[in-house]
Amino acid sequence: MSPKSFIVEVEPAVAAKDGHPSMGPVYRSVFAKDGFPQPIQGLESCWDIFRLSVEKYPNNNMLGTREFVNGKHGAYVWLTYKQVYDKVIRIGNAIRACGVEPEGRCGIYGANCAEWVMSMEACNAHGLYCVPLYDSLGAGAVEFIICHAEVTLAFVEEKKIPELLKSLPKAGEYLKTIVSFGKVTPEQREQVAKFSLAIHSWDEFLSLGDGKNFDLPLKKKSDICTIMYTSGTTGDPKGVMVSNNCMVTLIAGVNRLLDSAKVSLNPNDVYLSFLPLAHIFDRLIEECFINHGASIGFWRGDVKLLIEDIGELKPTIFCAVPRVLDRIYSGLQQKISAGGLIKRKLFSLAHTHKLRNMKKGKGHSEASPLSDKVVFSKVKQGLGGRVRIILSGGAPLAPHVEAFLKVVTCSHVLQGYGLTETCGGSFVSMPDEMDMLGTVGPPVPNLDARLVSVPEMNYDACSSKPQGEVCIRGDVLFSGYYKREDLTKEVLVDGWFHTGDIGEWQPDGSMKIIDRKKNIFKLSQGEYVAVENLENVYGLVPDIDSVWIYGNSFESSLVAIVNPNKQAIEHYAETHHISGDFDSLCENPKIKEYMLGELVRVGKDKKLKSYELVKAVHLDPVPFDMERDLLTPTFKKKRPQMLKYYQNVIDDMYKTINKR
Repeated sequence: MSPKSFIVEVEPAVAAKDGHPSMGPVYRSVFAKDGFPQPIQGLESCWDIFRLSVEKYPNNNMLGTREFVNGKHGAYVWLTYKQVYDKVIRIGNAIRACGVEPEGRCGIYGANCAEWVMSMEACNAHGLYCVPLYDSLGAGAVEFIICHAEVTLAFVEEKKIPELLKSLPKAGEYLKTIVSFGKVTPEQREQVAKFSLAIHSWDEFLSLGDGKNFDLPLKKKSDICTIMYTSGTTGDPKGVMVSNNCMVTLIAGVNRLLDSAKVSLNPNDVYLSFLPLAHIFDRLIEECFINHGASIGFWRGDVKLLIEDIGELKPTIFCAVPRVLDRIYSGLQQKISAGGLIKRKLFSLAHTHKLRNMKKGKGHSEASPLSDKVVFSKVKQGLGGRVRIILSGGAPLAPHVEAFLKVVTCSHVLQGYGLTETCGGSFVSMPDEMDMLGTVGPPVPNLDARLVSVPEMNYDACSSKPQGEVCIRGDVLFSGYYKREDLTKEVLVDGWFHTGDIGEWQPDGSMKIIDRKKNIFKLSQGEYVAVENLENVYGLVPDIDSVWIYGNSFESSLVAIVNPNKQAIEHYAETHHISGDFDSLCENPKIKEYMLGELVRVGKDKKLKSYELVKAVHLDPVPFDMERDLLTPTFKKKRPQMLKYYQNVIDDMYKTINKR
């Protein structure tokens, strides 16, 4: 590692033996060289995170919602920590009055809102498993989660009630009570009554707990606080069991990291809640804010109005997925292009000057104060004027977007990496470290990380350029997949969680994610794609001999390389009066359009999700073969080699898609 390294070695490398691959050294954050940080005294559960902040900051604003008056959204209206606490106690008593006992399962279904967080805290208070429900995992996911987790009571956003009711009657085997965050229609009451379920409006439900006072059970670190369902492989979603210990351990690590980097959270911080609370990324961030007595304001649920919500709330910390930051980047580029020649020139000079100084090691606030004041202050105002940290997660952020935002937003732009199984935050880049551009930074200071060689992909964890599967150890790890011990054993080996992602240690101790061990990847919007499954579906098109599907985390759509069936294509060309030999037919736009239509038709027939439908196709008249190193001797696709071979074709397809 370089003289300036953010990691320290705690265990040496292990050579390959007995058929097991070699393992690189075990590293941890330099901020944990004297030991992992411990949670403060008395903080053992998610309930303690909230309870202690209520005691310390009772009058601080906690949850904010934009008021809706005369058909318009106005200012944020706030509930204090004490007001939220009082509501949470009522909600908890109402849940228990419905017969749900500690370790029972409560589902929460809907967009982020104050009621979502209060319902979650009521679950924390009574030792209940909070089970987020969401439909982005595919048709039938809500029904599957309710049945698999045995959810007996579900909190639901008012407009999501019809969607939830589609899970009946099957979900009714477990589900006994539905609670709307708003109102309930007479028709819905009638529909639910057929299945012998109870349904309550929000106000009705709160009154169920009045006059009752259920004791709060003792909670242990090892207790499960949430079961988060996640995709990532073919088949049903997996229930990731996250314990209290995961949360309090990771929060202690995040606090140590931010303190060491001199960007600590404080009670005056304000966060815009718009990433789904059903995912670990937002849940973790909100727990960190609650731990500091800080404020959380909710968006209105419309991405087109997001900038307006930001302007009203004026957050100090902004967390987003790359797709949102890409949108901000594109919007800024359009404004720059629309400006006059002098404005464009001034912006370019200011950007170049500040970037040069930042690359020399100056902090973003010292790199060019004049540029910040004269040129970039307008960008800062566009994000509310107070943002000091922008954190990107969920998928890789393109380096050019990251570099641009680091310069023009007048704030720290950090990139993080983690999985639901590691409680969300495993690596995060450091403020004002331009060398970390394109990486996810060093490990958070409460876990150990190492690389394990993947010989079949030519990744060596013990080489001078260490590459291999990223593995993580520590109290941040999940407690297993619910009811799936077989899957748990596959990924948890000797205390190490195998992420399936291929990483490369950088000289400064930061991690760069460079590949995926299995043939599963994320698109830029954060959706997982199981590519072999899709190829099996698209292989049903009669007119093709073979198909390779490609996508990556910087693009939101998929493309296909197809070996068309020669006879079928020539027959189609003849019947549609298209002339040319087989090679030229494969280049013909009309043939490509036909083939794309066939792929989409079969995809829709097989109920593929919209992001699983290919958006462009290239026809290769030469079958995939071993001569070009595209197939193994057993005719399996060599995906890295195929990417290398077809890279220019793929780049051209994405350029065409992105111009549309």
